[in-house]
Amino acid sequence: MKALIASLLMVTLLTLNISAQEDKSKRKSPPAIAEGVINGVAVKIDYSQPEVKGRTTWGGELVPFEKIWRTGANEATWLETSGELIFNGGILPAGKYSVFTIPHEDNSCTVIFNSVWDQWGPYQYDKSKDVLRISATKQKSEENFERMTFVINGEGFKLMWHDWYFSVMADEG
Repeated sequence: MKALIASLLMVTLLTLNISAQEDKSKRKSPPAIAEGVINGVAVKIDYSQPEVKGRTTWGGELVPFEKIWRTGANEATWLETSGELIFNGGILPAGKYSVFTIPHEDNSCTVIFNSVWDQWGPYQYDKSKDVLRISATKQKSEENFERMTFVINGEGFKLMWHDWYFSVMADEG
């Protein structure tokens, strides 16, 4: 009898756990993946796409100056690389990294690759776990992107959102 009750309890708990799993595609900022090759190295960026919705992005309520930003929404954006990449002379070894950004008023930003890739937003960010920090410059876009979007091309990656973008170009290795 105890075994039957224990089995029923286990089935009930498993059923509750499965039904509690969140469907990420129904979030206000849905998940997205960018995949490609940079200088012969496979790269994947997993992120959530916030929308502008008439709000101020760069330097506003969504991406405030001088504060660490998760470079997306929900969980921290992460980048996985199958091989070593070099950005601005700094080496990013093969691996999986969270990607954070600190925007500055002069239209530059600091892009951070942190070894703790599986975290919710920037709340547990630990600077001592940074693997690489590089500088990028925000540019004015001719297109308007309501949803934040990453694109990977053969030479680097680009983040596009609202009426701006910034590129992170790899050094030839």
